[in-house]
Amino acid sequence: MSLSFNPDTLALPIGHFIGGTLIEASDGLDMHRPSDGKAYAHCPVAGAELVNHAIENAKAALKSSNWGGVRPRERTKALQAWADLIEAEAETLAKIEALSSTRPVGQLVAGDIAVTAEQIRFFAEFADKEGSDVVPTDDQTFGMTISEPYGVVGAITPWNFPISMAGWKLGPALAAGNAVVIKPSEMTPFSTVYMAQLAIKAGIPAGLINVVLGDGPTTGNALTGHTDIAKVSFTGSTRAGSAIMENIARTGVKPMTLELGGKSPQLVFADADIDKAAAAIAGSVIFNAGQACVAGTRLIVEKSVADQLIAAIIARMQTARPGPTWDAATQYSPIISDRQRGRIASIVDAAKAAGGECLTGGNSMEGVGYFYEPTLIGGVAQDNPAIVEEIFGPVLTVQTFETEEEALALSAHPVYGLASGLFTSDLSRTLRFARALEAGTVWVNRYSRSRDHILPTGGYKRSGIGKDLGREAYEANRKSKSVLISL
Repeated sequence: MSLSFNPDTLALPIGHFIGGTLIEASDGLDMHRPSDGKAYAHCPVAGAELVNHAIENAKAALKSSNWGGVRPRERTKALQAWADLIEAEAETLAKIEALSSTRPVGQLVAGDIAVTAEQIRFFAEFADKEGSDVVPTDDQTFGMTISEPYGVVGAITPWNFPISMAGWKLGPALAAGNAVVIKPSEMTPFSTVYMAQLAIKAGIPAGLINVVLGDGPTTGNALTGHTDIAKVSFTGSTRAGSAIMENIARTGVKPMTLELGGKSPQLVFADADIDKAAAAIAGSVIFNAGQACVAGTRLIVEKSVADQLIAAIIARMQTARPGPTWDAATQYSPIISDRQRGRIASIVDAAKAAGGECLTGGNSMEGVGYFYEPTLIGGVAQDNPAIVEEIFGPVLTVQTFETEEEALALSAHPVYGLASGLFTSDLSRTLRFARALEAGTVWVNRYSRSRDHILPTGGYKRSGIGKDLGREAYEANRKSKSVLISL
C-alpha cells in the first residue's frame, strides 16, 4: 500500500485529549499546510481553566493507578505495548503528521516513527533497572539515596519533529513513574493527540498522558507556571526557553530541561574523506530543509580542499527533490510557514548586503507551498547575520582556515553550543577537538544522531539546560532524597 494520500480527505483528531477523552473543538488558530499553503483546520487553544483540568486529571490518574508505585516492570510492559502499537499504526500516524508538518510521509514510517518506538522501549527498560543506592557509612548507621518520580511533568514540544519530540518527553517521564501534560506546537498538534490515544489502547492508564493544544502565551504559560507542575521539559528556541524560565520564576522554582537553539559548526580537514564529508554536510542542511536545532549550518573547511568540498556539496544540494509532504516520493521539505520562509529570505538578503555571496540557491521556490532553495553562502565574516543568527532553514555558510587554532576560533559562537561536526582521519586531532569544541555533542566523520538512544543530547551556553535521551533523560525525571538511619 502506497503511503501517498489525498490531503483533503484525511480525518484528524482535532481537540484536546484529557483523562482519556478527546475534547473536540471547532474553532481556534488558523492552520495552513506548508506544502500548498491551504487552510485546512483550526488548532484549539486551551486556557488556564482547561490546563488546570488536565493537571487535575493527571494528579488523579497518578493516585488511582499508583503508576509511580507499582512494580516497575508493569510500567515497562505498558510502555513496550505502546511502542508496539505506534509501529502497528505507523501509516496512519505518518499521514496525520505529514499533513500539517514539514516531514515527508515517505520519511516518517521508517524514520521518525520507528525511531520513536525504539526510544520508548529504551526508556521503558530503565523502569526496573535504575533506582535507589545504599551508600558507604560507618557500622553504626545505614545510609541510602531514594529515587522517586516528580509527579506531574509539563512538556512542550516544537513543530519540526512532532512525533520524535513527543517520544523524547513522554518516554522517560512515564518510565520514571510520572504523569505528563504535554503541549505540542500549535502548528503540528494532531500526531501527538493520536499518540496519546494509542497509549490508552496499549493499556497506559487514562489521565497519565494529557494533551492540551494552544499557543505559548496562553496555553504554554498556563502550563509551565502552574504550581502543580513539578518539572518542565521544553524543546524550542532560545528566546522561548528564556521566556519559560521567566514564567516559572514568577510562581516559584522547579527543575527544567531545556533543549534550545543552535548554530552548529562542521569542521573539515584536508585529510578527511571529502565525498563522505560532502554527503553528511549537504544532508544535514537538506534534511527537513534545515529545520532542526542541530543542523550543521556553519561549514569551516581547510583552505586547500575548500573548492573540492564546496563543489561536491552544491551538486548534492541541487539534486534534492521538493514536493508535498503527502507524496511518498518527496525528498525535500517545505518551510513550516510563509512567515518563516520570509524570515529566512530576510537573513539571506542581510548576509549578502554584509558581503556574503550566494554560491547556490538564495531564493524562494516558485509554485505552491512554502519552499526555499538549498543555499550556500561564501565570503562571510564572523559578524555576518548568516553566521550569527539561527536561520532554521536550508542555509549553509562556508569559511576557510589554515591552522587548527584558526578552525577552533571560527567554530566558537557567542550564544550557541548545541552540536558540532568534525571530519578528519587524524585520531589525535579527533581527541583534541572533541574536548575543545564548545558543544554538547561532537559528531566525528558523520553528522546525525541515528539510533544511538544511549547518548544524551543537550547544549552548552544558551543552547539549553540538562539532557534529553540517554540515561540522563530518565534520571532528569526522578528526584532523590537522602536517608540516614542510626542502628
